[in-house]
Amino acid sequence: MIYQRISSCTVGAVGLLCKAFLRWGCKDVKVEGLDVLMKALEDSSRRGEGRGVLTVCNHISVLDDPIIWGIMPTNTYFNPNLSRWTLGASDIIFTNPVYGVFFRAGQVFEIFRGGGIHQAAVDDAIKTLDKGRWIHIFPEGKINQPCFNPVGGLFPFKWGMGRVIMEARSTPHIIPMWIKGTDQVMPEPRQFPNKFPLPGKRLSITFSEDPKLNDAVRDMKARWLARGRLESETADTRSRITARIKDSVVALRDRVESAV
Repeated sequence: MIYQRISSCTVGAVGLLCKAFLRWGCKDVKVEGLDVLMKALEDSSRRGEGRGVLTVCNHISVLDDPIIWGIMPTNTYFNPNLSRWTLGASDIIFTNPVYGVFFRAGQVFEIFRGGGIHQAAVDDAIKTLDKGRWIHIFPEGKINQPCFNPVGGLFPFKWGMGRVIMEARSTPHIIPMWIKGTDQVMPEPRQFPNKFPLPGKRLSITFSEDPKLNDAVRDMKARWLARGRLESETADTRSRITARIKDSVVALRDRVESAV
C-alpha cells in the first residue's frame, strides 16, 4: 500500500510536470483521438474481464515517455487503472540505483537489450495486462532519428510485443499511435546545447481506433490457441501479429503526414 502511494505520487508529479511543459513550453500541441484511449481505459467491463489496453507508437526521442502523457487528464495520473505502465531500457534509464528506484516507482519495467523476449520485463507486462491495466510499448525498441537511421522509415518491430499479446489471458485492446515533434524537443546526439528539452516546438500526438487490427490480431491468436499453442507455429504467429500492428502504425503515419 505504501509503495502504491509512492508510485502514484511519482507518476502524478511527472505527469503534472509534463503537462506544464506541453502547455507553457511548446508552441503548439495538436492532439487527435485521445477520446479513443480514454474510452478504452474507462471501460469498467473490460477491466473486469482482465483485458488490458496496449498502446504502440513510433519512438523519436528519449523524452517520448513521459512527455507525451502530459496530454492525459490530471485524474489519470493518480489512478493505477488509468495510468500507463511501460518498458524502459536498462542501459538508458536504469543506469544507477537512484534512477532505478525512480523509474520503477514511475511504473517502468526494466528491460535488457539483447535479452530476448523471455525476460522478466516482458513477463511483468503480461501480468499487468491480465489485471486489466494499460501498457505502452515502443516496438522499435530504440530511438529513431536521422543520426541513427539515415535511410529513414521505421525500425523493425520487436517480437516481444507479439509474445505479450499472445500470452496475455485476454487479447488486449490495441491502440496505434503516431507522435511528431519530440525529436525537435530533444534532438540526438544529446550534446550541448541539446542536453535539455528545447522549448517552443510543435508537437502532435494521434491515436487511432482500428477495429480491423484488433479483429485480425484476435483471430491470429485464437487460431494459435485452438491448435494447442504449437511451438512450431509460435514464432510465426508472433511475427505475423507484430507485422500486422506495424502495418496499422504505418497507415496511421501516412494519414497524419498526408493531412499536413
